[in-house]
Formats: sequence, structure tokens, C-alpha cells
Amino acid sequence: MANIKSAKKRVITSRIRAERNKSIRTNVKTVIKKVEAAVVANDKAAASEALTVAIATIEKASRKGILHKNNAARKVSRLTKLVNTLA
Repeated sequence: MANIKSAKKRVITSRIRAERNKSIRTNVKTVIKKVEAAVVANDKAAASEALTVAIATIEKASRKGILHKNNAARKVSRLTKLVNTLA
């Protein structure tokens, strides 16, 4: 454990941020799974709605710096391509 006050604060702050980031990353995975489940069920309406939610969640995570912008773009692209196969 750190001895200096500022170092102690950094440990606490980084722990809090890591928990928040983990929560957001988990939420991103969940919305992706919902889109994939709708595609497997062959439900175009549900897949489109889930895709809209997923894109918003992924972009928000990207803006906050939790996901790299190219990583976010790749995820959105793959999901969109998957939903478009239902046409």
C-alpha cells in the first residue's frame, strides 16, 4: 500500500474508475448479446430496436474512453452487418 497521501488517493480513485469501466464494458457485452439473440430468433423488428440501443451504448462507451474508437466502430459495423442479413 502507498504511504503518500496523493498515492493513496490515486489507488482509491483508480479502483472506483476500474469498477465503473467494468460495469460499462459488461453492459456493452449484454446489449451485443441481445442483438445477436434477436438475429438468431430471426426477429427483424426486435433486432433493429436492440441494434439502436447497442449502437448508443457502444458509442457512449467510446466517448468516455472505455472502448477505443476503432474497436467501437468495428463492433457497430459487425452488428449492423448482422442485422442487415435478416432482410
